Amino acid sequence: MLIRLGYDIQFETAGEVPIVTLLNVHPSRRKDLREPDELQSDPLVNIENYEDSFGNHACRLVAPPGKIRLQNSTLIEDSGKLDEEDLGAAEVPIDKLPVNVLPFLMNSRYCEVDLLSSTAAELFWNAPRGWQRVQAVCSWVHSKVTFGYEFSSPFRTALDVYTERVGVCRDFQHLAITFCRALNIPARYATGYLGDIGVIVAPSPMDFSAWFEVYLGDRWWTFDARHNARRIGRVLMATGRDATDCAITTSFGSAKLTNFFVVSDEVASQKSEK
Repeated sequence: MLIRLGYDIQFETAGEVPIVTLLNVHPSRRKDLREPDELQSDPLVNIENYEDSFGNHACRLVAPPGKIRLQNSTLIEDSGKLDEEDLGAAEVPIDKLPVNVLPFLMNSRYCEVDLLSSTAAELFWNAPRGWQRVQAVCSWVHSKVTFGYEFSSPFRTALDVYTERVGVCRDFQHLAITFCRALNIPARYATGYLGDIGVIVAPSPMDFSAWFEVYLGDRWWTFDARHNARRIGRVLMATGRDATDCAITTSFGSAKLTNFFVVSDEVASQKSEK
């Protein structure tokens, strides 16, 4: 299947403001792109592409005083299948984990592993190890936390989510990530496109989405505590320890968001006709 991806994001600035973006498709999906995936700006500014410390495709630019528009539209080929699963995927002893996976067992800005370790043990220590234990974490978070855009806060941590029991998609993932790390299962935050493909179309405007990944067996697997269901058409943009590492845009100065539009829609296959 083919999916049309795109965004139109606009800011107003009082002066020059450096901006870092994570708006490109993740390098692991680059081979699936059928059109260029290039950040475009209006007015034109110099855009530097680079790979950040987590292996994400990042860009940096300096927004001039006034208005700036960041936009892109690209086409990606997707399997059209649900997120992969392996009910037999096993947990890996810490001493056998790849060294680059170890940081995803630690505390991070929004994931206070030390403060929720005893809670995680109490809730999940007796759950079957491996895939089923991660699924138990997802199901618990999904059932205990109430979703609502009115609950959005840039300051809410995993401990706050556990205490308040409300949040947006990133909050669900932060709590699940923290529980997994507390159980010695490496977990990382992920963000990207997740359109309403194969599900009832949501009444709210399209937005970028958050989910998380855990390391079981010999690879990373996708889980989603917000929806607690396998989905079609998930397109990864960035991974990191938590939302701090995966911000879609980071402005180093005052930049007022004036427009935000995202699209992730299935389109008909483009076949030549004779």
